Amino acid sequence: MGADTDDDRIHEFDCRETTGNPFDEILTALDVLADDEMLVLIADHEPEPLYPVLEEHGYTHETSQATDDEWRVTVTER
Repeated sequence: MGADTDDDRIHEFDCRETTGNPFDEILTALDVLADDEMLVLIADHEPEPLYPVLEEHGYTHETSQATDDEWRVTVTER
């Protein structure tokens, strides 16, 4: 998992720093989150295929486009 922010409950995972498909790493990062924590995924594109998988595993998400090549997806448990 990437660097944590100043808030210990928010963890960042920068998908741009991985080689290949980061799918398994994302699911692993989500598995270790406590109920009051959230994961912010940072990607160079909107990860639309991930959304149904998140919902299937009981997570909600909010997506924003920070720049032309930076998307942020905040993931929390329902």
